Amino acid sequence: MSSERYLNHPTFGMLYQVSPGNDGRDIYATLYAQKMFFLVEIKQREIFFEVIPYLDARNQAELNLQRARKIASIELPKWENLFTQTFL
Repeated sequence: MSSERYLNHPTFGMLYQVSPGNDGRDIYATLYAQKMFFLVEIKQREIFFEVIPYLDARNQAELNLQRARKIASIELPKWENLFTQTFL
């Protein structure tokens, strides 16, 4: 199982990866408040943060779980655990 991923946002502090997203952008949440969600795109020397609503983040995370179940991913327990901790 792969390790957890964290980023440091210049304003909101530490973020953790909640789910892979679409188009090379991943979903991250604020570590302490867990109320703000971001689509994060990492390019060579830049990181782009886009704030997204809670329901959009949850929807993307649910789609990731469905995809992981369909392909029987070995990372499924990790994503299920993160989903439960973040959204339930």
